[in-house]
This record gives sequence, structure tokens and C-alpha cells, in this order.
Amino acid sequence: MSGNTSVKEDQERRSYIELKARERARQLLDEGTFHELLGPFDRMESVWLPMQDIVPQSDDGCVVAKGTIDGQPAVVIAMEGKFQGGSIGEVCGMKMAMAFALARQDNEKGIPTRAVLSLESGGVRLQEANIGELVIAEIYAELVALRRHVPVVVVIAGNTGCFGGMSLAAGLSTYVIMTRQARLSMNGPEVIEQEAGIEEIQASDKAFVWSMCGGAQRYETGAADMLVDDDADAVAEAVREAFRKGQPPVLRSNQYELYIRRLNALDTSRQWTPEDIRKVWKEIA
Repeated sequence: MSGNTSVKEDQERRSYIELKARERARQLLDEGTFHELLGPFDRMESVWLPMQDIVPQSDDGCVVAKGTIDGQPAVVIAMEGKFQGGSIGEVCGMKMAMAFALARQDNEKGIPTRAVLSLESGGVRLQEANIGELVIAEIYAELVALRRHVPVVVVIAGNTGCFGGMSLAAGLSTYVIMTRQARLSMNGPEVIEQEAGIEEIQASDKAFVWSMCGGAQRYETGAADMLVDDDADAVAEAVREAFRKGQPPVLRSNQYELYIRRLNALDTSRQWTPEDIRKVWKEIA
């Protein structure tokens, strides 16, 4: 009997990872409240990609939708990792920054608007590097301004992961939710291998990579606040639970002295294992 129940549960489970950005945004909002801002028919495309013989996408890989979460006004921003690796260019970056800005303005007017950022990003878009870096700074500024009013929740599921500039956005958020399949790191394993050599990291060693920056490790070392299964309903419930928690006593990005103490405790002359790092992080709390 229990086996049949398990099979039924597996059949009914929907993968959040397999959802496209627009489907993810719809999933996180209350049913029937999804309203997209600057959707595909508004044709907000990158003007820089065609100059480099790259076909643009009509939403530039970023979906912004308004609606409600638990009956409260909310904005959800979802990146499409399959378009240019979820990279941040001028259009998608400004859509994200302005969505945060509008939510902040709502809060300043007494309308407590929540914000969720579903990330699949390799970082800044190299084809728009300078503009991309500038717009990422705008994202940070608006995110920090908004989190003074309401929690800003980040969801990282996979398969693209969250690297580069968007990893810092995750660090600036109020709560981070991850699946075990997700990865979170400032630099991706391929970049580290390219710049520091195979002695530093072997990007093809998937088990090692996930043990260092996968969802389970990030949760155990405090970079993520919640670890959930790859289940669309479970992710949506985790987002709601994060908002129910309200503002934390101390934001992660304000605990820099703690992280400096932990880093100073690491002997960089040897290779540290994920278990070593978990132990140090728990000892120095």
C-alpha cells in the first residue's frame, strides 16, 4: 500500500527545474493572479545581440509578473537559463531593476509588495559586458532598497545554477531557497579551471563540484536558508514560508565579520573538503 502511495506521489510531482521561466513565475504566484509586465508581444529585445549575429529573444530571457502570494501583492522575476545561459544584459537587467524599484515605490506608498527572484544565471552577458555590469549595479541598489521594507526571496533550482553577478544578488537577498540540484558560487567551475588550472578544480568532476557549491552544501554552510525537493508545489510553499518568517534579526550580507573570522580559520596551504568547511562554519558561529 505504501509503495503504491509513493508511486502516485512521484507521478503527481511536477519538477520546478523543468519549468520554463514564465511557468515558474506563474507557479510562485497565487492561482489566477499572474499578470506579465513587458511580455513577449512588447518586443523588448536586445539591440546588441543581432550586431553579433545572435538571435535575440522577445523578453530577453527575463519574465516579470505581478500578482499575489498568500493574498498579498507580489512581483516575481524569473530568469530563463536556456537563453544565453541566463546572462544579464541591458534589457533583462533593467527589467529586473525596475521591477524592484516599482515594488519599493509601492511599499513607500503603504502597499506592502513582496518580491521573488527565480535565478538561473551564469552572470553578466559577455556580448553586453559593460552595459551588463552597469545594470547589475542598478539591480543591487534597488534590491537593497527594497529589502528594507519587505523580504526579498531568491529561488535557485538548477540546471544552470547561479554564478557571477547574480550570485551576489542572492547574497544580498533576505532568504535563499535551493534544491539539491542547484549550484551557487561567485565563479563557475569552468571559469575557475580555465583561470587557475585543473590543479585548482576539475570542472568535469560533477560529484566534487556539487559537493562544494551544490544546494546541500550551501544550506549546511548557511548560504541558503531552505533546502527543498525539486517539486513545483514544494518550492512555492517554501517561498510562502519565507515570507511568513518576516524580516530576520540580521541579514546575511551584514554578517561580514563572521565570515572574515571563518575565512581566517582556513589554512589555504591544503585542500579543504566540504565536510571540513561545514565543521569550521559550525564551530565559528
